[in-house]
Amino acid sequence: DWSSDVCSSDLLFPKVRKVKTYSFKVVVKPDGDRWHACCPALQEYGAATWGHTEQEAYRHIHEVVQMVIEEILEDGEMLPEFSGHEVQIFPEPHVAVTV
Repeated sequence: DWSSDVCSSDLLFPKVRKVKTYSFKVVVKPDGDRWHACCPALQEYGAATWGHTEQEAYRHIHEVVQMVIEEILEDGEMLPEFSGHEVQIFPEPHVAVTV
């Protein structure tokens, strides 16, 4: 199978660092004429935002979560230990799609 040959090739990915995929639960609710969005697992880091539409709020919270995680890692800190149903951790790369 072509895909398994390519994906498992040490020639193509000789020193790829081990990655994990983190899937964060977010909460998006109407708030007057706007939509409020937050990531409960990252609230202590300020992971909250808003949008004029529900879709805009989802886009914004995705960006905020990405920025928070990048900042934690850039500061040389370890990601916190997440528990419960607010975060799913996969030991390999995944792609998430919200519909």
